[in-house]
Amino acid sequence: MLYWMLKRVFIGPVLRVLFRPWVEGIEHIPKEGPAILASNHLSFSDSIFLPLVVDRRVTFLAKSDYFTGPGIKGWLTAAFFRGVGQLPIDRSGGKASEAALNAGLRVLDAGDLLGLYPEGTRSPDSRLYRGRTGVARMALTAGVPVIPVAMIDTDKAQPTGQVIPNIRRIGVKIGAPLDFSRYEGMEGDRFVLRSITDEIMYELMQLSDQEYVDMYATSMKEKLLTKARRRARELQEAARPGRAVPELEDALERADSSDPWSADSKDGL
Repeated sequence: MLYWMLKRVFIGPVLRVLFRPWVEGIEHIPKEGPAILASNHLSFSDSIFLPLVVDRRVTFLAKSDYFTGPGIKGWLTAAFFRGVGQLPIDRSGGKASEAALNAGLRVLDAGDLLGLYPEGTRSPDSRLYRGRTGVARMALTAGVPVIPVAMIDTDKAQPTGQVIPNIRRIGVKIGAPLDFSRYEGMEGDRFVLRSITDEIMYELMQLSDQEYVDMYATSMKEKLLTKARRRARELQEAARPGRAVPELEDALERADSSDPWSADSKDGL
């Protein structure tokens, strides 16, 4: 009930007026029956705008941190995420991964739409990263189609870390359903899972026009964080008492001129 109230009464109408979302390929969403919506992940708001433009309810698997915050703020946050159709999952791996799979399968077994982000996390630089095979395993286990979805410009409307979004138009491109029934019973074959996942990511690349990077987004984030820490140490060292002023100026100049999103740093961190 809260899901539909937020979508149709409290939040949805406001978002439609402010962001004027456009949609291509809405006819690819089935009127009934289970399916996986596999989307690129540019912004926190992806999980808001995708359900907004789809008539049917869409349920996402969200990290459990959103549901375990302390106090009134934590309670309100958890209530909001449940209200917009998100299920808490532990993403630490191992048994937690199995629990996430089962949670997704319950949604599909109920005949509903399940939203997944094959990249596993938001893109750090608006490029499309290597997909994780959980989406393929879930599709084969449940025997459901995968519908590729490309979110357009949500990263510009709400960049990572920005709470108040920029008012601008965003888009959603929905591709034709992908049928992997030819691999029925092969959900335990890691080569099959990788092949399916790569096919999904290729469709997302075609829909979104994003540059594809054949590495995991989490690995890129770790590299960017390592580089930022290294720069901070260099600046601290250069600023120590007794160091020559030119050395400090050189360190600052290197920090200012080295863009963490440049082509060089992306490919050779």
